[in-house]
Amino acid sequence: MRTIRLGTSTLEVPVIAVGCMRMKSLSKSGAEYFVQTALEEGANFFDHADIYGGGTCEEIFADAVPRNDDFREKIILQSKCGIRKDLGMFDFSKEYILESVDGILRRLKTDYLDILLLHRPDALVEPEEVADAFDILESSGKVRHFGVCNQNPMQIQLLQKSVKQPIVANQLQLSITNANMISNGINVNMENESAVNRDGSVLDFCRLNDITIQPWSPFQYGFFEGVFLGNEKFPELNQKIDEIAAKYEVSTTTIAIAWLLRHPAKMQPITGTMNLDRLKDCCKAANVYLTRQEWYEIYRAAGNILP
Repeated sequence: MRTIRLGTSTLEVPVIAVGCMRMKSLSKSGAEYFVQTALEEGANFFDHADIYGGGTCEEIFADAVPRNDDFREKIILQSKCGIRKDLGMFDFSKEYILESVDGILRRLKTDYLDILLLHRPDALVEPEEVADAFDILESSGKVRHFGVCNQNPMQIQLLQKSVKQPIVANQLQLSITNANMISNGINVNMENESAVNRDGSVLDFCRLNDITIQPWSPFQYGFFEGVFLGNEKFPELNQKIDEIAAKYEVSTTTIAIAWLLRHPAKMQPITGTMNLDRLKDCCKAANVYLTRQEWYEIYRAAGNILP
């Protein structure tokens, strides 16, 4: 598996991250086989969150991997905290971050996380509290690197006013059909919908500050409305993806991920599938390099416009 540097850290990570949000659907033996298959593909980066399956996804994963220190050093574990579904709010308080990480470590049966992300922005965030929590987690060895999810440039800068650790990753929704962060950079100074800057130029900000973008829901359109691959709502897009997939002799799944990897921002897409064949197809994208023309053809086929 091809690797990239995660943000400004020294951590080399595979360009494909394995999302574990749906691991609750697997049996123990199924989870073991899934993890084994991912590792055979070179995908040793596993993305979790304390809310996935109410914590059970982390527990299932922990029971699916060998219990030895040597194995732990061969995988990269990332998890997220900050969403409190039980109370219908976000919580970046020092107390809750520390409590959440302890719960994550207990469920994953590990002494440390390679990366902790703050899950969604908290409107009531106090950067000083986040800084205190991060300092404690880093000095105790519980967390080695830190990042965020769905945060715009100003929110990241506000955090870093107090937080001394670099933000190494920003997990953002991005796919061929959900590409506004790309489109608004193409349609600068135009009077059309694609020119609307909804995220403060977060794509360019992350590139300027060496923050790795981790696209989530790379096959979804809308907000979990469904996948665009094979969807009759996107006939032109699917025709184009089918055509390019045939050229490279890979699946359409591979091409959808390869489209993200072709961007020079050096992104790390998060898969979400528990289907082994689909996971393998995602991993194959690491070896497919679309031409500039193919990238733009796919972009336009999705209904995105060029001024």
